[in-house]
Amino acid sequence: MPKIPDPILDSTPEIDPDLPVEGDTVEAPDEGDIQHYRFRLGKTLIRRIDQYLVDRVPYLSRNNVQRLIDEGMVKVNGKLVKASYRPKQGDEIDMVAPPKPVSELVPEDIPLSIVFEDEHLLALNKQADLIVHPARGKWTGTLVNGLVHYGQKWSTVNGNWRPGILHRLDRNTTGIMLVAKSDEAHWRVARQFENRTIQKTYLAVIHGVPELLADVIDMPIGQDRYVREKQAVRKIENGGRPAITKYEILEVFQTPPSAVLQNSAFPMDRKNPAPPGKFSLVKLTPKTGRTHQLRVHMMAMGYPMLGDTIYGGRIFEHGDFRFERQALHAYEITFVHPGTLEPQTLQAPLPPDILRLVSILRGTDSRPAPTDV
Repeated sequence: MPKIPDPILDSTPEIDPDLPVEGDTVEAPDEGDIQHYRFRLGKTLIRRIDQYLVDRVPYLSRNNVQRLIDEGMVKVNGKLVKASYRPKQGDEIDMVAPPKPVSELVPEDIPLSIVFEDEHLLALNKQADLIVHPARGKWTGTLVNGLVHYGQKWSTVNGNWRPGILHRLDRNTTGIMLVAKSDEAHWRVARQFENRTIQKTYLAVIHGVPELLADVIDMPIGQDRYVREKQAVRKIENGGRPAITKYEILEVFQTPPSAVLQNSAFPMDRKNPAPPGKFSLVKLTPKTGRTHQLRVHMMAMGYPMLGDTIYGGRIFEHGDFRFERQALHAYEITFVHPGTLEPQTLQAPLPPDILRLVSILRGTDSRPAPTDV
């Protein structure tokens, strides 16, 4: 692999205190990913609360409402209840839910960094803070919205809401992604993902230096027992699925004297143990494709990714520079092209924030060093 070049270089909305009686809805101002509903009961009901809420918010199914209740998104008089609760006269019901789905994808002029394109597929270098496709109430501002604006010729294998999408990267993971333009190209590349014949290479900056500078991590991964959005190392008998990652340390850095490591603002993240000193630039090659696999494996080894506060990393500050996302980049992908049937390797240059992070850790950053005030 070529040496990495040095760079040239919320608060909840207020709701009217005069609550409506049963049948009227108060919705908080749009918060993007959520919607607030509040009801006051004018009479005692025979129906369960899950049935009542389905009637009041018709775009939610009964399963949707029950899931929201299980996740603590529904309260009666400020307290959590079960789906079987029967509302009484005077009860005040608060519910936080995803917004109503839109009926079609909205084309948006989202910048796309195209690495390769022909009549069969497109490869791009995904930027940070970009969700791949609409899901869980996020209907706009996704990569798919940008793809619909960019062109109309995408595969339909995964349905109208995921045109062309062959695989995903986490919201704040950058790097190479493939998008299929035809159903035939989609099936041919998807089969390679299924058979694990596609080789993907990631670059990451981690806290600490592993004792072994190269090794294979073989730890099954499943959903975290306590936090729905997280994954964790789990035994197969407890719901884990096989997950294998090969790592190789490329470079080791001392911690810069002026660097500051900060905890996340979320209390749950602060429960993670303090990461080790120093930093490493690591090449990661996943042999499986589990959700958050690389991030979970590095945390389980005791070397979380810098900036990945969900999985034990810390926010990195150095003067005017602040890095607060997982330092993870999908650098390279090798696959058989669906049209030529020949092997093809594509690379995505590192984004400016990771380039500057590496230059600061190397001590080669050209910008003035921070000074104490």
